[in-house]
Amino acid sequence: MTAATPDARPPSVSLRAWVAVMGGVVGCFMAGMNVHVTNASLPQVRGSLGASFEEGSWITTAYLVAEIIVIPMAGWLVSVFSMRRVLMVGTGGFILFSIACSLAADINTMIVARALQGAFGGVLIPLSFQIIATELPPARLPFGMALFAVANNVAQAAGPSLGGWLTEAYDWRWIFYLQVPPGLLLLAAIGWATPRTAAALDRLRKGDWAGIATMAIGLAALQIMLEEGGREDWFASSFIVDAAMVAMVGLGAFVLIELRGGSPLINLRLLARYNFGIASLMQFTFGAVVFGVVFLVPNYFAETQGYNAQDIGLTMIPYGLVQLVMSFATPPLMRWTSARAIIILGFVVMAAGCLMNIHLDGDAAANVIVPSLVVRGIGQSFIVVALGVMAVNGLEKSEMGSASGLFSTVRNLGGAIGIALAGQFVVEREKLHAARLGEAVTPFSSTFRERTVEWVQALGHHALDPHAALHASAAEPLRQQALAMMEQTLHRQSLLMAYSDAFLVAGLCMLLCAAGSFALRSIKRQV
Repeated sequence: MTAATPDARPPSVSLRAWVAVMGGVVGCFMAGMNVHVTNASLPQVRGSLGASFEEGSWITTAYLVAEIIVIPMAGWLVSVFSMRRVLMVGTGGFILFSIACSLAADINTMIVARALQGAFGGVLIPLSFQIIATELPPARLPFGMALFAVANNVAQAAGPSLGGWLTEAYDWRWIFYLQVPPGLLLLAAIGWATPRTAAALDRLRKGDWAGIATMAIGLAALQIMLEEGGREDWFASSFIVDAAMVAMVGLGAFVLIELRGGSPLINLRLLARYNFGIASLMQFTFGAVVFGVVFLVPNYFAETQGYNAQDIGLTMIPYGLVQLVMSFATPPLMRWTSARAIIILGFVVMAAGCLMNIHLDGDAAANVIVPSLVVRGIGQSFIVVALGVMAVNGLEKSEMGSASGLFSTVRNLGGAIGIALAGQFVVEREKLHAARLGEAVTPFSSTFRERTVEWVQALGHHALDPHAALHASAAEPLRQQALAMMEQTLHRQSLLMAYSDAFLVAGLCMLLCAAGSFALRSIKRQV
């Protein structure tokens, strides 16, 4: 056995392979950004299409339901039709229905177009992961995962930022026109770099159709339940109860079919592989926290600070920029230490970023939230790159299709659950804090009476004697305004405390993942 020489070089990668990888990264960025691009602009979209709040929510729900069904199928579709055909059709459909979204004249057309956009775009994220894992040698895999991290992470920040800016500066329809140029670039990259291979249409007859049907029904019902649960008062609604039952039965049947079938749609047995199983569990929790936090931050700014869509978008820019830089800084750090060490560090940094927001007050605007976003962005970059490398280490290339679909699915499932839980958690904690604060603020409280007098005088009744202010009939209109101001203050304070609690729970989850990361088995370093 010969020792590695100092001038040893990583194996070379062809230009064609690099173009294929970069094309996949562009596709991943497009699909990832499109999940979040409408978040800051939904009020304007609903207003333009004459939609109610409940109808408008389906603009996002329809996309996510379709996407989460297609993601696990991506590997199987490639085995039947080839990587080139699946990417070409997926990209072409994504572009076409992006244009359809921009031209939508009513809410029903928009919802259908968004669902089809999600269905065609659903292949882009897992196939980007698969291309990186199969086209690059192990020594280049950390850099490939850095590209994947940039596409995924920066898209989360770029979506609200670009969406808010385009809506304020031009019109919300430009959000969807934005997808066309990178889509055309991706088509060109696929056409040049992806080899032509014969389709294996005979596999359609042998397809795991029972698995596909149960998975589609189960995941769709679960996604609808999570998206609509908060608006329908969860299990007080028969619709949500029915969706939960369908999800449980559908996904339960899917798991049984996949474990017993000879040619499963997704090889769930990969979860029994030590590192892949632990990494997938962490990916699920990580997805829940990241998507939940990305959901909470714009809502926090809108509800407690009065930010508009453009303001919210601007606050997310540092979050994207730091991830762009740190994703490329992660591979060298992995060479100096180890993937496991970087994963542990990433979860600790993510936890620190969340815990920076556990004492929010009325002055906690961008000055407090943006620094915590930057810290979380650093940790998030570490985790995405190193966890992806750790998950696929030791897997055969033939297993990458199932692995990429499964790894992407658990992240999106975690994200969907994280968003639902985050929204509901804030609502419930706000009610709890409002009740507790309300118990302390009564007409018999000296603090309440003093504050009411101060507000009555501040509202213009300066001549009123402070001790008679609460009883003077002339001050009654001002007193009512003061009481309304007190109620608004209580509501805002309760909301700030609820958001603080949500960030505390997110931080604790990341600390648990950091502790669990010690269970991962170190992988061999590649030269």
